[in-house]
Amino acid sequence: MVTPGVRLGIVRSISYGLFGKPDQFVPQLRELGAALVRVYFYWSQIEPEPGRFTFEAVDAFLDQLDGSEEVWVTVCSSSRWATRQATGFLPPSPARDPGAYRQFVDRLVRHCAGRVRYWQCDNEPSNVGLTWAGTAAEYVAQLQVLHQAVKDADPDAVVVLGGAPYVLPASAPDSPERQFFDVLVRDGRDFFDLFDLHLYGDASRIPADIEATRGMMRGFGYEKPLVVGEYNAPWPNLYPEATAAMEQVMAAAFASGAAGQGTDTAPQRTPEEAAMASLYEQMASLPPQLRMFMRGCPKELEDKRHRINCRELVMRNLLALSCGIRRTVCWNLAPDIPGYENPLSIMDLLFGKLALMGYVGTELRHRHPSAETFALLADQLAGVEVDGVTCLEVPERPSVLLFEAHRSGRGPLLVVWDQRDSFHGEEEPPIAVDWPWPAPQAKAVDALGAAQSADVLDGRVHLQVSVTPLFVTAE
Repeated sequence: MVTPGVRLGIVRSISYGLFGKPDQFVPQLRELGAALVRVYFYWSQIEPEPGRFTFEAVDAFLDQLDGSEEVWVTVCSSSRWATRQATGFLPPSPARDPGAYRQFVDRLVRHCAGRVRYWQCDNEPSNVGLTWAGTAAEYVAQLQVLHQAVKDADPDAVVVLGGAPYVLPASAPDSPERQFFDVLVRDGRDFFDLFDLHLYGDASRIPADIEATRGMMRGFGYEKPLVVGEYNAPWPNLYPEATAAMEQVMAAAFASGAAGQGTDTAPQRTPEEAAMASLYEQMASLPPQLRMFMRGCPKELEDKRHRINCRELVMRNLLALSCGIRRTVCWNLAPDIPGYENPLSIMDLLFGKLALMGYVGTELRHRHPSAETFALLADQLAGVEVDGVTCLEVPERPSVLLFEAHRSGRGPLLVVWDQRDSFHGEEEPPIAVDWPWPAPQAKAVDALGAAQSADVLDGRVHLQVSVTPLFVTAE
């Protein structure tokens, strides 16, 4: 179901064209080297009233494609008239009439005329109340309807199961996430082609998480290919110091009933906004592992977070590719609309700084450091063959991860780093590593774009390896 070769992709955002005019973004994504684009569309956007279809946002998107990219559309069943929970955004919920839902999906798929390869039924449905307002059984029933509508309209298209959250692989058998996905994997096996696993957890767990997810399917007697529909890091939940401080401050704010009464010029704050305001009031005393995710943090922490982000982009991709994953999709390209920031939102604190790009005025053209690293990674991995990434042990250096990548028509590629604490690891000196090398010379550049030493002597390349991944080539 996944065509040969590796494709690195990017998610546009969660609401393209939903809260503002749909803008140009695919050319920017293409310039970063992404070969797969994922975008969300909502039932409320396309059929705002029964039988009245409008494809403004869809066409604005399709008009940007040149046919070189693979396209992944996440279809969200959010409607003000057609679903059990009336909404134009989140959470999606079961259709009141499965026939109306099928007609909506059919019209959407046929309108795209074979230009979309992957169709996904909602996203992270086990996150009940936020990204799905229904049961697991209801999700499977709706997945079946979408699957049939997609296959009838475009037999070559591929159906993707709603994304699995990063906590699923390590969750206990009686956990809500596991119980939810057990129903999906057991009862929905005939209604999807690809399993979408999201990789936001500790990078070191990626191989085990991928194997555990495959094991879930094998437990029900089958195994389908995995794709990674979302990944990125860092975010606060990866740092115990950050989560402890955040929970302490926000719990105190909620307990005190800190929501304001509001004034004529300032509306009343919600409990979440009041708790976030309390967090920002205490910003100077918070641990740096949390402060770096906050708006207006000191420049040295902002720069550190950027460096960690660049490293994580490379690490997560190489780890996933070495486990046989062929499609990874980075979360996310940019904010939904120009100038949007909301420091009083917990989602902004958790994920707001993961965007690869930002707006300059109304144009999407500012590249964050992570965008430059994504472009570097895409260039280095161009031409990687099927099963062409292998993780190898480095004798005498058990903390080092080294990957060999075989690229069609290109010379050798090594990617190597030392596994260290992501926040403090850059403070440690590099270590010497040498490895067999087939070329008379070598060139090394790190994930931050800086040239590094790579000396070839007696058929081995000698490197100085740190927490920052190195790309080593003969080019």
